[in-house]
Amino acid sequence: MKRAYNFNAGPSALPMEVLEKAQSELLDFENTGMSVMELSHRSKEYENVHHTAAQLLRDLLNIPEDYDVLFLQGGASLQFAMIPLNFLDEGKVANYILTGSWSEKALKEAKFIGKTAIAGSTKESNYTFIPDISSLQYNEHDSYVHLTSNNTIFGTQWHTYPSVSHAPLIVDMSSDILSRPLPVKSFDLIYAGAQKNLGPSGVTVVIIRKELLKRNVDHVPTMLRYQTHAEKQSLYNTPPTFGIYMLKEVLQWLKNIGGTEQIAERNQTKANLIYGAIDESEQFYKGHATKESRSLMNVTFTLPTEELTQQFLSEAKEKGFVGLNGHRSVGGCRASIYNGVPVEACEALADFMHSFYQTHR
Repeated sequence: MKRAYNFNAGPSALPMEVLEKAQSELLDFENTGMSVMELSHRSKEYENVHHTAAQLLRDLLNIPEDYDVLFLQGGASLQFAMIPLNFLDEGKVANYILTGSWSEKALKEAKFIGKTAIAGSTKESNYTFIPDISSLQYNEHDSYVHLTSNNTIFGTQWHTYPSVSHAPLIVDMSSDILSRPLPVKSFDLIYAGAQKNLGPSGVTVVIIRKELLKRNVDHVPTMLRYQTHAEKQSLYNTPPTFGIYMLKEVLQWLKNIGGTEQIAERNQTKANLIYGAIDESEQFYKGHATKESRSLMNVTFTLPTEELTQQFLSEAKEKGFVGLNGHRSVGGCRASIYNGVPVEACEALADFMHSFYQTHR
């Protein structure tokens, strides 16, 4: 079987070893005579999967004991509403840093619930860079400050995080969590949809400082309270059991290859290959993001004309490349090179880019 070079923005490529392990256990998980999808979420076999996944995440990210790890559903999009429901107090302000479409959507949901502010934005440049930390504007009425660590559509990423002491700092890490070491203590709440670096779609990971769970949230519906899930170790209702099983296997794979430091080196190598092809093309390929804000997860670029773009995408498809179309708001092309994308796929793409440039410059 020939595997595609999968550069989809999400759901994204999964490690081959994980897929093969899941395939081998699909019909009979640990001699239960059942698939993991058929197990009761109250069974000891599934609970072991569930708690092992949480512990692996703690180990890989060095999560302190004063944080809870939650497995929720609804994607990052549900978190956009859960966060202000739980943390935006009356008379206070939810302060958002805008760096792309997903931070805009998070802000939009908060506006339904209470007052908001914009601490910083690069929208006027069509989000080509991350704002300078010194330019961010906070105020004493902030209930929390929110940022999006990596911007899939525009190909930008925070490489240094702001330090916030006057209010909780909340971050959407859906598209770069576990791609590098993470200073968990710098944040009060981290959330991430699984379908980029953690596993298949369907699971949302939340890492939350326990102090935040002490708030009075009697006005919030039961399923939308973080306390509900923390108290029951994410087993209040039936969790996405197969998704959590796959997440566990991805985390085990990451641990086996050396953890976040090793994957950070691998991701830098992959990014260097593709950004190298861009930088060596004499502006034939133009990156959307400024160099200092470039994402190591999503490489966005345009070609000189729309005709050349379509020819590039067509020839790439014939050679087995998938998911290279850019988002309509940016145009051009996008290569999403999450953890599960092998170095070999990036080498193949860089070679194709060099060849296409030599032919059409």
